[in-house]
Amino acid sequence: MDHRPASVRANGITLAYRAWGPQHAPPLVLLHARGADGTDWAEIAPALATGAAVSRRVYAPDLRGHGGSDRPGGYAYETLRDDLHAFLGALGIDRADVVGHSLGGAVAYLLAQRSPRLVRRLVLEDVPAPFPLDPPRPPAERPAGDLPYDWAMILATDEQRNAPNPLWWDHMGRITMPTLLIGGGPSSPVPQEQIAAFAELLPDARHITVDAGHLVHEARPEEFLAAVEDFLSPADRRPS
Repeated sequence: MDHRPASVRANGITLAYRAWGPQHAPPLVLLHARGADGTDWAEIAPALATGAAVSRRVYAPDLRGHGGSDRPGGYAYETLRDDLHAFLGALGIDRADVVGHSLGGAVAYLLAQRSPRLVRRLVLEDVPAPFPLDPPRPPAERPAGDLPYDWAMILATDEQRNAPNPLWWDHMGRITMPTLLIGGGPSSPVPQEQIAAFAELLPDARHITVDAGHLVHEARPEEFLAAVEDFLSPADRRPS
C-alpha cells in the first residue's frame, strides 16, 4: 500500500495527502477535524482500504492550513469545500464516498450540497449543525511555539462557528445521497440533538450513536469501522 506523503495542486494551492489501497479501486476520501491532518486516519485508513467486502483507494488530505498543505489564508468553509472539489478533480476522481469528522464533516456536507453527483455516500462523524453558538465562542489565545496548523485558520473557523452562513442549513435538503450520521454521545461537546436534527432533515439519513465522545474513530475504532463498512458495503448500496 502506498501511504507515503504526496501532494497535488488544487484550487491554486498545494494540498498534501496520503493514500492507501489499490490505485483503481473505488475511491474513499477521509477529512480530518480542525487542528489535525490526514495522519489522524492512519489507524483507520488501512482497514477501509482492505475492507472485507471491497477494496478501496483511500485518500486522506490535509485541509488547507493544516499539516503539510499550504497556509495561504482564506479559511472560509466554502473555500475548504472548493479545495476538496479541486482535489478530486486533480486526481481524476468523478465520484467518491466521503467521510468527514467535525470540521472535515462540514467541508464534506458543503461539497455534497454544491456537487451532489461527486459524493456517492456521505459519513458525518460528530459534526455539529450550523447553528449560531450561544454563547459565542470567546476569542482564542494562541499557544506558544510552532503549531502544526495556521493560527489564522483557528480564528477564521471560530468566527464562522459563532455565526455560520444560514444557507448551510437551508441547503441541507440538497444532500440526497445516503448519509450516515455518527454521534459521539453525551460525553461529546457537540450537542447531540443537533445531529438528530440533521437526521430528520436529510432525505436519506441514518443516525447512530457511539458513546465515545468527539473522537469516535480514535476512541472506538472497531465500532466506527464496523458502522462505516456496513454503510459503504456493496450489498447495502441503493441507487443514489
